Amino acid sequence: MILDVQTSTAPRPLSLDELIAGLKEIRSSPSRGGTIEMIVARPHPEQRQLLPQGELRPEDGLVGDRWRTTCTLKLVDGSPDPSVQVTLMNARCIQLLTGSRELWPLAGDNLFVDLDLSIENLPPGARFQIGDCILEITQPPHLGCGKFKRRFGQAALQFVNSDEGTAQRLRGVHARVVQAGTVAVGDRIERYA
Repeated sequence: MILDVQTSTAPRPLSLDELIAGLKEIRSSPSRGGTIEMIVARPHPEQRQLLPQGELRPEDGLVGDRWRTTCTLKLVDGSPDPSVQVTLMNARCIQLLTGSRELWPLAGDNLFVDLDLSIENLPPGARFQIGDCILEITQPPHLGCGKFKRRFGQAALQFVNSDEGTAQRLRGVHARVVQAGTVAVGDRIERYA
């Protein structure tokens, strides 16, 4: 199913106090291993495709996603930078922001996971496995922007870009594909020690 982000109804924006009250639930995300709750490809700007499973490749990121063709971060040779290949967002955070699983794709991330994505738990270079696929957390920060503000409100932007928000990576985190594989909703995520 393909969703048009421009015609999707935005969630009711929460106040900063309501968002801060939800931090306890987000912080209770599992740290050693978690699960994939949703897989989303972005075939074209403002479009989202929900996938029951997806293939991740070092050369493509999530197959069917537009990362390869629209990535704004480039390597010296002009190719897309794999450090921003795949984006992950904490499922508990997006649920707080939207109040509805149907609205999660508005965020534009590829993998929504029930996993502690904080810098303390998954520093740059940390690797985790999903099936036979291996992903590595990368350095570039994933911060809220103007689109995020339009979809979730000013307080949500302030929340995810705050010191606490960036330490917890509430907006999400970038990863690169180290080893190709197929992943599916419900798959277990295992963090390397």
